[in-house]
Amino acid sequence: MDEIRDACKNPEKYERTYIKELPKRMASPAIDEVKETPTSAQELARTINEALKLEAAVQGQKDHLLVPPTNSVEVFRHLKDKLGYDYLANLTSVDYEDSYEVVYHLASIKKGGPVLGVKVRTGKDDPVVPSLTPIWPGANFQEREVWDLMGIRFEGHPGLKRILLWEGFEGHPLRKDYLEPYYEEPGKIFSSRWREGFHKRAEERVPFHRNVIYPKGWNPDSWTPTSDDIGTPLGSVTAEQLGKDTLLINIGPQHPSTHGVFRMKILVQGERICALEPVMGYLHRNHEKIAERNTYLMNMPFTDRLDYICSMGNNFGYSLAVEKLMGIKPPERAEYIRVIMAELTRVVNHFWAIGFLLNDLGAFFTPALYAIEERELILDLFEMASGSRMMCNYFRFGGVAEDLPDEFIPLAKKLIYDRLPRTIDEMDNYLTKNEILVNRCKGVGVIKGDDAIAYSAAGPVLRAGGVRYDVRKADPYSIYDRFDFNIITYPNGDIYDRYMVRIDEMRESVKILKQALEQIPGGEIFQGKKGWQIRVPAGESYGRVENPKGELGYYCVSDGDVHPYRYHVRAPSFINLTPLEHMSKGHLVADVVAILGSIDIVLGETDR
Repeated sequence: MDEIRDACKNPEKYERTYIKELPKRMASPAIDEVKETPTSAQELARTINEALKLEAAVQGQKDHLLVPPTNSVEVFRHLKDKLGYDYLANLTSVDYEDSYEVVYHLASIKKGGPVLGVKVRTGKDDPVVPSLTPIWPGANFQEREVWDLMGIRFEGHPGLKRILLWEGFEGHPLRKDYLEPYYEEPGKIFSSRWREGFHKRAEERVPFHRNVIYPKGWNPDSWTPTSDDIGTPLGSVTAEQLGKDTLLINIGPQHPSTHGVFRMKILVQGERICALEPVMGYLHRNHEKIAERNTYLMNMPFTDRLDYICSMGNNFGYSLAVEKLMGIKPPERAEYIRVIMAELTRVVNHFWAIGFLLNDLGAFFTPALYAIEERELILDLFEMASGSRMMCNYFRFGGVAEDLPDEFIPLAKKLIYDRLPRTIDEMDNYLTKNEILVNRCKGVGVIKGDDAIAYSAAGPVLRAGGVRYDVRKADPYSIYDRFDFNIITYPNGDIYDRYMVRIDEMRESVKILKQALEQIPGGEIFQGKKGWQIRVPAGESYGRVENPKGELGYYCVSDGDVHPYRYHVRAPSFINLTPLEHMSKGHLVADVVAILGSIDIVLGETDR
């Protein structure tokens, strides 16, 4: 403790003299010159400027629009109300040398097609942009994340505070000038590990008590926890309060129903929920900062650890984003293998989600065991192809790591033609008309239609509300446009319909798998020559896939180096929690456990 006090009072004694190189910022992307034939973004910018009488305020920049902060709210309203870009798919930020950029990706539910990128640029001294929560409530958590990790303030946000880190945390880690305690160099492979020999690592050179960064002026002798950290002392709730007033209760962060370290602060009036606030970040490890230190290929196994139920799907989205930057396309056989792995992953996820939803409803583990048995058989196939059951690290930029062994397709056909359809039907027959399931799930946790779109809900949460949107159909990637399958929707937007979407989506996945296994050609599985490192051309891209939990997107900015300049994950488990309060108000405390289970989150992806 004496050393900690000394480190706080005399930080100069503990400067990290071993640091060799600091991170460098790249300049903000230049505005494209308007030529005789304008780009689609420039044409759209001209249309918006004319409609809103903004002169040349909105500019086209490659495939993005660049909008001044002062005009951003009216431009976004126009894009949503008049031009049909009604879905806020993604919101993130980039730290450039002379500015910060807040980057938005908008989609059209009705028209489909690629996302539209919109950027709002703000200064370095006091970065602030208007909040879009009045237009899209789904911006809420995403804006809080940008404030937390990049330090950009959103004026008009209803509750701007940290979301993944704790209040009182010093600094904003995604800024380029933020150096983590064990910082050595801007990117791996660190010279201390390889080029210059077996020198001491940073972990060995940093005194134990300096492995965290203390806030300026922080004094361990005078520190006291916040009221939220303290909680409610035992015995402080009286019988009179229980009878009359609202009561604040916690579910989590250590609670079996939260499926990991996740907390819900719930205000109740009797048994009814008046307000709910999700509290997350307990599993946060700054995935994006680490990814910007890694080489591009190093991040492939790192994506496995996001939604660790769906590692193949995680690999898929990241591969697409980097392949767009590189301008490459995998061989035909590799494309089919990717689709097979992605759809097997969807079946695994939905079996798992249904099994544990029933667990949350009180059918302790029996339905889950039905699901786990099928999951194990699919994981056998993953292990056969990749060498690993869960952390598969199987996709590569331009293909896949290894070809399928000879016995893979015969075993997969036996599973997909015979066993999986039978097991899905069994689950359907056992559960769908079950009186307890129907009574506990119908009319509970409703979000549908325009509300689901406004909250940026994705996947089964969106489609169970009657919204016919699936990235595989709306903006087909890989070879999904070759397959015959349906988008499953249900009208009521409750727990029951989310369950039904997952049952029927497994059947559609089986349909896709049958087509893929019959059509898969021979040939190469990788384009180009394999290497342990790649240099990606300068530029930016957004790669997205329809993962089992919803749209999973990767936004990558390259400065031409071997490391991503900016790497961001659009995590459906995180964004789908935004409407949790909306879905829970007025219901019983017991219902919120089932509502959360029906969203189907994984904390590795939520917290990143």
